[in-house]
Formats: sequence, structure tokens, C-alpha cells
Amino acid sequence: MLTRKQHELLMFINERLSSSGVSPSFDEMKEALNLRSKSGIHRLVTALEERGFIRRLAHRARALEVLKLPEQSVPSSGPAITKASVIRPDFAGRRPSLPPPSSTETRTLPLYGRIAAGTPIEVLRDQSSFVEVPTTLLETGEHYALEVSGDSMIDAGVFDGDTVIIQRTDSADNGTIVVAIVDNEEVTLKRLRRKHNSVALESANEAYETRIFGPDRVQVQGKLVGLMRKYN
Repeated sequence: MLTRKQHELLMFINERLSSSGVSPSFDEMKEALNLRSKSGIHRLVTALEERGFIRRLAHRARALEVLKLPEQSVPSSGPAITKASVIRPDFAGRRPSLPPPSSTETRTLPLYGRIAAGTPIEVLRDQSSFVEVPTTLLETGEHYALEVSGDSMIDAGVFDGDTVIIQRTDSADNGTIVVAIVDNEEVTLKRLRRKHNSVALESANEAYETRIFGPDRVQVQGKLVGLMRKYN
């Protein structure tokens, strides 16, 4: 399953190749997808290439070959199932696929409320809500669950309405998707980057800008280890 942006780019490349025989430039792709920079196009092209939809032809400028197209012309929100599906996000920026069924053993985790994958919002610590989570999604230590609100992490496979599984920790490596609290009042789900005396909270959606803070303004409250999604 492709993300919507990946699908749009693939179809645009295929249409241009079919009509003119020449693949579009990165600037043309950026304008067609209404992205702010070519870096987002680079990530999308790389994701399509790694998933076997396109191939870059060596030693030729603007040379892309479409190897296959999705089975459906319009990307769906997911398989036509109604029960909750367990998913491990692809942290390299590609939408995850469903793993084969495994153990049915579960653990009850507190569901603390909604976390923003977009504009930060306050976590609602509803101690009366719980969720059953397969133990295959859990690692060592303490865990909790949050419901995602927003679309700023869609290119990392995290979508609005997903239930994310968080391993509680106050530290994380660069590049890890974390629950971060800013100025002790805003909480958000973002990719963490530290450099010198600054902390960057990166989105996985070109529509959102990276936010940069001083090291004393950001506290890590946990890291993403899995998620669950319900398809309608």
C-alpha cells in the first residue's frame, strides 16, 4: 500500500512517460504535488524505488522507468476489514504493511488520550481508559497508548486515528519517533534530532515545518514502538 503522496507521484510520472516518453523533472514533480521543497520529492522517489515501483536509469538525467502500478488506480485507506489491525510502523518513511498473525496474547495498557501529530495539543490523562495490546508490539519496560490526532507523521506510516504504543523513556537516539513535551505544556509525536545545543522535532509530512528548541525546552516522555489501526 502506497501513501497518497507516493501514489500521486507514481501516477504523475507514469502519465508523463506515457504522453511524452520523458520523465518529469524534480521541479515539475514538486509543483504537481504542491510540495514546498525538492527534498520531499527525493524521499518519495526513493520510497517508490525501494518498493519496486520505479527504477532510476543510470548515467541518464531525468531517467525514471515505471516497473509496476498499484492494483487500484486510487489508493484506499486500507484493506476492507473491520477489526483492528496490528502494525509496526516503517520508520524509514514508507507506509507499513500488515505482518502475519502471531501470538494472541495481549496486555492491558492505559490509554491516556489524544496526542497531536500536527499542531501540539495537551494530553488528556484519562486514567479510566484502557486498550488491549498484543505483547508482540511491546518491548522491555513500561508502556502506554495514545490516540493520534493529525497527519504530520503520515510519511512515517502514522495516521490520524491510529493508536500508538509508547515505551516510556526519558531519552532516545537521533531519528527516533518520540512523545515530546515542549515547555511543560505541549505534547506532540515527532522525530527527534539533537545537534549541538538545539533539539529539532521533525514532521514526516512536507506540509509541516521542523520546530527547533533549546535543549531545556523539550522533554522526551517515550518512544514509538508500534501502533494499531482500525479499518472501516
